[in-house]
Amino acid sequence: MNAIKIILLIALSIFLAVQFMSFKSTSSVEEYQYDVLEEIDGIEIRNYKKALFTKVELSSNKYEKISGTGFRVLAGYIFGGNDASEEISMTSPVVVEMQESKTMMFMVPNDRKLKSLPQPNNDNISFVELPSRKMAAIRFGGWANQKKINTHINELKEILEINKIEHKGNFSFFGYNPPYEVFSRRNEVLVELIN
Repeated sequence: MNAIKIILLIALSIFLAVQFMSFKSTSSVEEYQYDVLEEIDGIEIRNYKKALFTKVELSSNKYEKISGTGFRVLAGYIFGGNDASEEISMTSPVVVEMQESKTMMFMVPNDRKLKSLPQPNNDNISFVELPSRKMAAIRFGGWANQKKINTHINELKEILEINKIEHKGNFSFFGYNPPYEVFSRRNEVLVELIN
């Protein structure tokens, strides 16, 4: 019985150490920059700065099916799957545009410019520069799935409608944590606002 307790204690210690190291590494990752303009009924109105992204179009319309595939494609590029075999720093969040056809995007670090980026080995990867834009965001925890995303899209729509705030209907999901990170998970649903 003592051996089982010792094994469980060691396993718990390893798990907590991995979570701590994961938290430290993700807290130092460059994030998509924004200013909070106001908070209304549990949502934030934000102004995002312009940013350059790598992106890949995905065929499925369900988050669970595209999350792993899209991540592997884009991670392949930043971990050296390019014509220079160059590694590019990971950024946060991973962005999924929740339109009829889904697009996953990684932000390019701010110190990199389009003309200096290596070309992807995968022809499905392209680049897009998003302009400065005003967005509404609602946050939720845990692991994301299509049902949770849809619930928060509907909640965000309702709050915006109640407050007579017009939006463009182009909802996105922002995921901030790697899948193995258990504590303090941060997910958001956002939509671009009109004006």
